[in-house]
Amino acid sequence: MDNQKKDIRYLKKISPRPSDGFTLLEILIAITILSVGLLGMASLTVGIINANKFSDEMTTATTLAQDKMEDIRRMSYPDVTSEAKAVLSSPYSQYKREVAVADDSPAAGMKTVSVKVYWGGASLEDHHVELKTILTQ
Repeated sequence: MDNQKKDIRYLKKISPRPSDGFTLLEILIAITILSVGLLGMASLTVGIINANKFSDEMTTATTLAQDKMEDIRRMSYPDVTSEAKAVLSSPYSQYKREVAVADDSPAAGMKTVSVKVYWGGASLEDHHVELKTILTQ
């Protein structure tokens, strides 16, 4: 019996005790996994912010092109002429607009009107939106 008590005491010494907390290794692994997830989320957030900015700029450029196209449609046929590429006035000074008019295109007595709005980059020409229409006499 005395031998059994010694064996039980020996087993108690070498057997793992139930832990009351986390080990340092478990905490480090959890922090690493959490960090990777949070960095991925941060990168995704930056991408979404940039996409929203581009979308806003494209919407503004499209609206500026549509406004010019409506102005052209209100003009009389002979008054519709090309306009050189120029920077727009404030608050749209980060955009350029160009109007190209092709006479007798696609047929005699017709004009093909193209309105392009540019934006982005140092030259304000990294991106553009183009709208076209055909006017008749």
